[in-house]
Amino acid sequence: MSRRGGFPGGMPGNMNNLMKQAQRMQRQMEQSQKELAEKEFKGTAGGGAVEVTVSGSKEIKAVHIEPDAVDPDDVEMLEDMIVAASNEAMKQVDEETQKAMGGLTGGMGGGLPF
Repeated sequence: MSRRGGFPGGMPGNMNNLMKQAQRMQRQMEQSQKELAEKEFKGTAGGGAVEVTVSGSKEIKAVHIEPDAVDPDDVEMLEDMIVAASNEAMKQVDEETQKAMGGLTGGMGGGLPF
């Protein structure tokens, strides 16, 4: 070991570079998350009879229901269409999140090797 402590063979410089890369990646991820949260995703069901708009932070922003989709004798179908449209929009958010984060991590995956 060297007298100053640390690692022999110049390892501290490599650690500094690694830390800088990690900080840069963290800033990029924060920026990507901010941009994603500002996006809106639309899911539809029933051939467009129901449309749900969701933010990138998975907050439901709007629900649009065509008047033709409202049948007082079949409320369950309308409920199912709302659920289906919401799930479709949420799936789009998940896909966009994976795409954005995958680009930042270079396809390393989410898990750490330890």
